[in-house]
Amino acid sequence: MQAFSEFQQLNTVKDMIRWSASRFSEAELDFGHGMSSAIDEAVYLVLRGLHLPVDTPSVYWDGLVTEAEKQHIYAMLARRVDERIPAAYITQEGWFAGLPFFVDERVLVPRSPIAELVETQFAPWVDPEDVDSILDLCTGSGCIGIASAYAFPGSNVDLVDISEEALEVAAINIERHDAGSQVHTIASDGFKSLSGRTYDIIVSNPPYVDQEDMDALSAEFKHEPELGLSSGADGLNLTRHILEEAAKHLNDNGILVVEVGNSQYALQAAFPDVPFQWLEFERGGDGIFLLTKEQLEIHF
Repeated sequence: MQAFSEFQQLNTVKDMIRWSASRFSEAELDFGHGMSSAIDEAVYLVLRGLHLPVDTPSVYWDGLVTEAEKQHIYAMLARRVDERIPAAYITQEGWFAGLPFFVDERVLVPRSPIAELVETQFAPWVDPEDVDSILDLCTGSGCIGIASAYAFPGSNVDLVDISEEALEVAAINIERHDAGSQVHTIASDGFKSLSGRTYDIIVSNPPYVDQEDMDALSAEFKHEPELGLSSGADGLNLTRHILEEAAKHLNDNGILVVEVGNSQYALQAAFPDVPFQWLEFERGGDGIFLLTKEQLEIHF
């Protein structure tokens, strides 16, 4: 990235946002971790570098930046450009369903459309009054399960992951959201350590990237743990396990919600007779299916 001497010539927050966006575009960065453009990411990193909330009104953007603040912001921007580290890892902050979560390179950056389902209490698929137990399988940072605990305050939520490192991050987020009485972590390879446990909702954003897409990942995605992304040649290794075992862990009238991303088409080809309900989202996103316990029992 350009030398710090050039950055020192900038004076205002607005100057730095414009300059940062130009450098991001020039470097052809990948904005696949929650930001949609170079401008969005520039606003985020500059404001967070100034310890300001991301919704700081633009009237403050004409404010002057101190020399110490310039050095701090430049260091963040240089990491983003030179090392291609996702912004969330630089700030150690990810957002999901309007809630902040601690993240680092032990977990994926939160970005799932499932957030929209959580915010609407999985309507119309469940009656919120009947939801007492939720499983967030392949939890990573714990964002889906913890957000679900907010959406269903009377429920018990299990956060399950095979990665002990991921569960360490999830535990940090449980503490940050003061959710320890409602949310708990369990180490398990899929359902293997969950014998006898049943839930009203099982929701999962498992690894689903196939080998072809793994080979084509941008530098930004290579900072994320491969364990959270890769799932065999067709991206369905863990999804097959989930489909085969989920019914045993669902209560009557329970639902399974799983994100499979681009592997949607491989899944449909592998199970052409299964009536996957592919969900639609107002804020965009696809590749997420829903099945009921009854459907799972019939087909698996």
